Order: sequence, then C-alpha cells, then structure tokens
Amino acid sequence: MRIFVAGATGAIGRQLVPRLVSAGHEVHAMTRSDSKRSMLQAWGAVPVVADALRADQVADVVRRARPDVIVHQLTSIAAVDTRHMERSFAATNVLRTIGTDHLLAAGRAAGVSRFVAQSHIVPYARTGSALKREDDAFDAAPVAGMRENQAAMVHLENAVLGASWTAGVVLRYGWFYGPDTALAPGSEIFESIRARKFPIVGDGAGVWSFIHVADAAEATVAAVERGRRGIYNIVDDDPAPVNTWLPELARQLGAGKPWHVPRLLGRLAVGQAGVVMMDEIRGASNAKVRTDLAWQPAHPSWRDALAAA
Repeated sequence: MRIFVAGATGAIGRQLVPRLVSAGHEVHAMTRSDSKRSMLQAWGAVPVVADALRADQVADVVRRARPDVIVHQLTSIAAVDTRHMERSFAATNVLRTIGTDHLLAAGRAAGVSRFVAQSHIVPYARTGSALKREDDAFDAAPVAGMRENQAAMVHLENAVLGASWTAGVVLRYGWFYGPDTALAPGSEIFESIRARKFPIVGDGAGVWSFIHVADAAEATVAAVERGRRGIYNIVDDDPAPVNTWLPELARQLGAGKPWHVPRLLGRLAVGQAGVVMMDEIRGASNAKVRTDLAWQPAHPSWRDALAAA
C-alpha cells in the first residue's frame, strides 16, 4: 500500500516509518523541515515537506502521493508544565483541530480508504472503573488546565470517526516511554525522580497505562493494515497507580523513595492538572486491540522495561 505519514519524525514516527517500509509499503513521510529529508530517505521513505497548517500545501502533497492510507501523528510538545498544561499543548491542540481538518480534506479528495489518527487515554472519565474501555465516556467536567486539550482530542476523534467516506481509526495511546519520549534515560522526568523532585501528590491513586513507543508503532502498523472503523486503546498489560509505579521506577533508577505531598500543597507545585494525573486519572484496557488486530506488546509491563527504556 501507499501510506502517507504526517508527523513522520516525531517520537512514534521515528519508530513507525521504518516498520512500514520494512513491511513492504511505499511510505510518503511528511515533515515541515527540509533538513530532515535525508533522514527520511535513509529510512526508505519518500520525503515530503509541508506545513500541516497550510491547507494548500497539505492538499498538494497528499494529491501527489496518492495514498491508500493516511496516518496522522502530528504533535508539537516541547516540554510539559502541569501548572500550565494548555500552554504546553497549545501547538498540538492546533494540529489536532486545524491540522486534522486539513488532512481529512486532502484524504477525501485523494480517496483514501483508511485514516488512522493519534489520540490519548487521559480524557477518560475520572469515575467508575479504574480501567476504561473504548466505549467508556470522556470526562464530563475536565479541570481548567485540561479542558482545551480534551476539546482538541474530541474534535479529532469526532472528525475522524465521522468521516463516512473512509474507515476512520483512532488510536488512544497510553503514556509513551522509550527512545525520544519524555520517559527515557536522561530525560527531565527521570532526572527529577533521581533527585527526589518528583513527589507523589495526595494518595497517588491515579492509574497510568504505559506503552513502549516501539510497541505503539507495531500496533499502528496493525491498524494501518487491518484496522476497522473505531477506537483502540494502545496500552500495555500492566496498568498501575502512581503510588506503585513511581516508587518502583525510583528504586530502579537508584533514587530514594519519592516524597509524599498533600493535595493542597501539591496543587501549588504541579497545578490542578498535575493533581488530577497523580490522584484521579484512569487506566485503559487493551482487550479490544488484542482481539481485533491480533496485537500484543513486546513489553507487556513497564516494570521490566521503563527504567531501561
């Protein structure tokens, strides 16, 4: 198949593009930086330079590529400040709204048969089961720091799933770890944990579902090749609350136990969104993707791989 990947040089794109090429697909890999052409060529892809926020440019490069499938992995996250989440994700929110609309319009004109897009598990409702399935509702009342981010993901998902002219597939990824992610050796988060500057806020009951970025890429290949219209949670087999995974990661990194900080004090340090992520978020089940796409993670648990990512 001819596959058009937008966001080809991001953390998951770097894993995804070589895998698609290795699987025998003709990959047209989009970047907005001309300097990355040689890297994409080295992976065996056809380099495509365009600005995702320019509708004319996106329409032109997709028309030229004539893809069977479009894969939307556009993000722009430099660093995450939980006190100012919407500032941290502002550029990504634009890519998830305007960028999505541009890719869908170009895909419709080109007649693509499948459209695969990146979303995330964070917006699930903070009530009920600790593990959410794809048909569970999003948070009906997101906190101020997460409201715009959730709205952008809702826009993306509704637009992709509502495109009747193609098979729209939404991949709700868990928390990435591994090469080129925020959870990797030498990253700011790992170093903060080593220095005991990454405390557990409140009781640390928020449940996180992780996914190694290489496993996320493998699941994306499966979705590209045989995904059906709908949503898939892309997570590992071992969801864990913060009060479990953070002390264990600290131990593996050779650090002291994380401090415990009351919610009120923690809110001053990490903001309301940070408190939600520490205390209230839910994990996700990967049962559907295992059954429908016959996928299973090579790294089934963060316990064995996170510190060595």
